[in-house]
Amino acid sequence: MAGYNTFDPRLESLVVETKTFWAPDTQGLSEEEKAIVARAIHRKPELASQIKYERTHTGFTREITVSEADIRQLYDHQTSAPG
Repeated sequence: MAGYNTFDPRLESLVVETKTFWAPDTQGLSEEEKAIVARAIHRKPELASQIKYERTHTGFTREITVSEADIRQLYDHQTSAPG
């Protein structure tokens, strides 16, 4: 299997845990804002610019480092979604 540093839909079915890290350009976010963004980015991991899968005994942990660009992309995705 190739590297675990890009979004991989095959690995997504094996994700048993998620972790969120924050890039330095996101330091102005409150804890509440971080919680909202973390839930949103893990619902749409294909939008994350920095994603990594770590093997565990039972599957994979998805680790996403959220940047300001990711937040912008989430916002654009949500505002352009139909309905």
